Amino acid sequence: MTHRMGKVICDITISADGYSAGLDQTEERPFGDDGGDGSGDRLHAWMFDTPEENRAEVDQFSAARAFIMGRNMFGPVRGEWDRRWNGWWGDDPPFHAPVFVLTHYARDPQPMDGGTTYHFVTDGIEPALAQARAAAGDGDVVIAGGATTINQYLAAGLIDEMRLHLVPLTLGAGTRLFEGVPPLKLEQVKSRAATSVTHVTYRVLS
Repeated sequence: MTHRMGKVICDITISADGYSAGLDQTEERPFGDDGGDGSGDRLHAWMFDTPEENRAEVDQFSAARAFIMGRNMFGPVRGEWDRRWNGWWGDDPPFHAPVFVLTHYARDPQPMDGGTTYHFVTDGIEPALAQARAAAGDGDVVIAGGATTINQYLAAGLIDEMRLHLVPLTLGAGTRLFEGVPPLKLEQVKSRAATSVTHVTYRVLS
């Protein structure tokens, strides 16, 4: 009997001009300058301002059995781990599954409340994916971001499906999805418009 493997899916919110974060990211503003007044995260307001309207998309994200993210998404700490940073999400992160963080600096796994454990992978995107697949079993692996990490996986042909949450604002500069990625053939699987976001799912054909 053939063992079913889950899909490798990127799931990311982007502006209408394709940016997942603006310039000048800081610890206080993890998504940088989003053109607002600095008091909040306009890109991800759809999750918090209208949560019930977007419950299906949030639940779909949470259903993954393992996650991968770049170090920039994990936090603002650079270089050696000279301070105890455990992500932006507090003691009980929303993942509730193993999270594999790409980094150049080794660090012991960090268990958190609610079933999340951060694993720090120093040998590249493919070993991180192999570890995430092993952890997920027959479940899906979500590449959660940021855009630079997703672009690496897209360029390597390792993503099966893209879930994009398109927000009606432009940033003009920052970290952009598809930057440096060869042309892709995508098949639209579904789309749904909500009040402040449009959810689009593509299958990556090549």
